[in-house]
Amino acid sequence: MTDTQVSESPKTDSWEKRADLAFAGLMQQYWNRKLNLFDNLSPCHDLCNEKFHYWWQAHGVDTLVDAYERTGDSETKNYLAKMFQGILDRNGGVWPNDFYDDMEWLALAWLRAYDATGEESYKQAAVLLWEDIKTGWNEEQGGGIAWRKPQLDYKNTPANAPAVILAARLYQQFGDADDLAWAKKIYDWQKANLVDPDTGFVWDGKNREGDGKIDKSWEFTYCQGVYIGAGVELYRATGDKSYLADAERTAHASKLRLTSPITGMLPSESNGDGGLFKGIFVRYLAELVRVDPSQRESLDVLLTNASSLWTYGRDEQRQMFSKSWASTPEPAEDLSVDLSGVMLLERMAVLEKQGILKVN
Repeated sequence: MTDTQVSESPKTDSWEKRADLAFAGLMQQYWNRKLNLFDNLSPCHDLCNEKFHYWWQAHGVDTLVDAYERTGDSETKNYLAKMFQGILDRNGGVWPNDFYDDMEWLALAWLRAYDATGEESYKQAAVLLWEDIKTGWNEEQGGGIAWRKPQLDYKNTPANAPAVILAARLYQQFGDADDLAWAKKIYDWQKANLVDPDTGFVWDGKNREGDGKIDKSWEFTYCQGVYIGAGVELYRATGDKSYLADAERTAHASKLRLTSPITGMLPSESNGDGGLFKGIFVRYLAELVRVDPSQRESLDVLLTNASSLWTYGRDEQRQMFSKSWASTPEPAEDLSVDLSGVMLLERMAVLEKQGILKVN
């Protein structure tokens, strides 16, 4: 690896130590032992968990997998088992729900959990969800997977790009050619319908109001991240560098459109669901860097934002993170917001371990 392929970590603690602290903070501040789920808010008031945020919990599973893959800690593995039952109990004893994107996130999380632990029930959950997800494909708007079951003619990036990631990973893990065919079919629809052909920037959705229009004004880190991830996983599955080129192009467009030209920081996308958007973006941007460490521009985006998060966007006593990675957290923060910060630090630890970031 040449000097141009390596970036320096700050001359303080390693990213792995920071990820340890971040994960410990997440468990201390958000884990609910009675529900075997994460609280929606910390501190949690009486009505904190009235709403079941299915897809937030899915990313909670993903974050547990991050920590377990990195540490091999048996207690973290036990939390995965507890969460498996906790989500099932809260969702009425079944895995599917009405939102195809939600199910994709949970399927991705349980597939990763299966890969990390070998627990067969996690594989079964992922495959069951995938079978349900495929029913969302229809020929409205020329194809694509619908966003939700009661609105089958609305197609968006959140329901399609993660499905590509899932299908491509299923193919890589189990070798079923049908899964790869699904990944390519969904990707082709996504690229043809919801990616700017001039820049590679990813649009959010199509036909939301039943008028066939594309939501080009909705510019979210989330959409860029999942399309980058889709390109990376198809490259891993096929070796076709055109997918990697697509991912790189979108990463570059994301930097130009979404980061501050002065600081290089990603935007605050509020709390609630928006609190997870940056976490999704950095997860898959890091996957691009992992498969191609020469992606210096993307690595610099990650390092700039992670360094600021650790220095300015963290409550040092509670080890909690802000929706703005450049300012102090609020007295109470949504789970979505904190998960994004933890995910960024976990990805930095992975890049450090892989040797892409130097350990000082």
